[in-house]
Parts: sequence; structure tokens; C-alpha cells
Amino acid sequence: MKTTRYLIVGGGMTGDAAVKGIREHDSEGTIVLVGGEQHPPYKRPPLSKGLWSGGDEAKIWKNTADAGAELVLGRRIVAVDLDAHTATDDAGETYEWEKLLLATGGSPRRLSGDDSRVVYFRTLDDYRALRERVGEGTTATVVGGGFIGSELAAALAGAGAKVTMLFPESTIGFRLFPSDLGEFVTQYYRDKGVEVRTGETVADAAELEGDVVIAGLGILPNVELAEAAGLPVDNGVVVDEYGRVDGRDDVFAAGDVANYPSPVLGKRFRVEHEDHANTHGKVVGANMAGAGIVYDHVPLFYSDLFDLGYEAVGEIDSRLEAVEEWEEPFRKGVITYLDGGRPRGFIYWNVWDKVDEGRAKLVEAR
Repeated sequence: MKTTRYLIVGGGMTGDAAVKGIREHDSEGTIVLVGGEQHPPYKRPPLSKGLWSGGDEAKIWKNTADAGAELVLGRRIVAVDLDAHTATDDAGETYEWEKLLLATGGSPRRLSGDDSRVVYFRTLDDYRALRERVGEGTTATVVGGGFIGSELAAALAGAGAKVTMLFPESTIGFRLFPSDLGEFVTQYYRDKGVEVRTGETVADAAELEGDVVIAGLGILPNVELAEAAGLPVDNGVVVDEYGRVDGRDDVFAAGDVANYPSPVLGKRFRVEHEDHANTHGKVVGANMAGAGIVYDHVPLFYSDLFDLGYEAVGEIDSRLEAVEEWEEPFRKGVITYLDGGRPRGFIYWNVWDKVDEGRAKLVEAR
């Protein structure tokens, strides 16, 4: 049995950030991080962005062990006993803990039917395997027109692949962008040589054609461990503003898997982007060590779509009213999302270093 003050379940960016948050407030407490991958924590965004355009893989590592955490890799925690303060992994190892963090992330949504040849792109191993198979003239089918699907389609096309995108919505970025911007982006992809097939659903994964088939359909939060332990689950593990589960002082959740309250936006969210993984993880880690910090950060996210790029902050939802202010139509401008006239979020389209200004406006409007 391993005994530790802090047990972190999950080896992603959130787990790494939690280790560093703990260390800022507790320099000596033992930390054990259990991660399902064979790799230590690393940055995920380069997998669908910079690594495809010559980025250095050596720069993705988070160097978690340097903060004094023991990393147990290639293992998954499969059971938690809250009363006994123990957890058990899939190799039968038992861990006794004082404070527990669930940073279990999410698993890709899957297609129906025989999907054995589909790459559900999420990990470094997924990137490495796909990178080896993609080159000039490779035919690639990307299922999904959202965040990951659009990034991967651009990355694969940039690597020389002949790319087909298909999804049931009418435009790329349907859930995020105003309709006119979505229509522009969809045509922009076609102009870049991507075959975009809108309004298409996939009845059976086995019907998909291409040298490689990639699905980018979003993720489902990994809540099974929390459910089995009797913790509150509702589109993620329900936590308070400190990341504590069900008002407990010994169990926390953070990152992709956490359903948390935003004091600024006045509602609950579950966010799947890098900035939230890092900031929420660090704050909740600090709170495990007794810091008592309210998580009031409004996370940003960003994307690269061929030569287009944007940063976004707040609630970005195409169902909200959108006010578009273009310096150059669909090439450079700001989109403000409103609810009842109140700002809820901003997209800075090829406009940079404005996110803090957007956050300030959201705070002022609350």
C-alpha cells in the first residue's frame, strides 16, 4: 500500500497544475499522481496545432516530477473508498490518502458500428500514430465540424492529405459561430481544398472511406469513478467554487470532469480547454493544501484554422445574440455574445491580446 497526503487521479494538464498548486502552499506533503497513459503530463493543444507545422515535441512536457510528485503511469484508479480513504488501481495497488483529487478528464464520443479503424484523436500516442500515416496524397476523412474536427482537418490538409470533412450541422463551428461567420469558414475550407460535406450523419463507422478516418466528436466526462463512490454527478462531478465535492474537505474535482460555478457568469459550466485545465487545476490543488481560493477565473480558448485564428473568452454559444464588428469582414474583428443585452462572451477573430479586456467587461456586466 502507498500512503500519501495528496492523491491525484488523472495524468493530464489538470493533474500537473494541481501538483504545482499544492506545492505553492505545501512544500513537503507527499503527492502521488496516477495516470492512465504511459507518458507523464504534457500539453495537449500542440497535438492538433503546432506539432503538425514543425513544432518540437520535446517542448510539450510539463515536468511534473520536478515539483516533487511521485508519478504512477500506465495505471488507472478503478475504485475509491471514501470512508477508508483508499483507492485501488487496475493492477491491484492500494493507495491511502488524506486529500483526493479527481482529474479524470473525458473520453471521446464514439461512432456506432465497427469503429476499429477510427482514430478517436486525444492523446500523444494518437498524434504519433496518425502522423506516421499521413503524407502527400493520403486520403483522410474527418467526422465532426466542431473544435477538434476543424483543427485536425486543417492540420491534415497542411500535411498534404486530401481531406473530407462530414458532419450533420450546416456549417463548421455551428455551435460557436454566428451563421454568417460559419458559412464563411465552411467556404474557406473548401477553397483550401477540403471537401466539406454538411448535413451528413454516420450510420455505421464501417462505411467511412479513406486511408485514415478520424473522429472529433467531443468528449464525455469520465464520471464512473465518482458515481461508483456515491459522489454528485451532473454533466461532470459537481463541485463548489473551491473545487470541493459535495461540501467535503477531503475530496475535490477539477478540469474537464468538473461541473463548477462561475461567479462572473452566474451559472455552472464544464469546460474542456487548456486554460481552464491549468487554472482550475492549480487553484483546486492550492485549495487541497488549505489556500481557500475562490475560482473566479473566466477561461479562454483559442484555435488555428489554416491562416485564420481566434481567441475567445466567456460563454460562446451561437444561440446567443451576436454583435459583429468587423475591421475586415470575416478576416479581422470582434464578436460580442449577448444575453438580454448583457455581454456573455467575446471572440477576437485574428485580433490578439484583448482577452483580459474582455474578461474585465464580463466582470463589470455581472
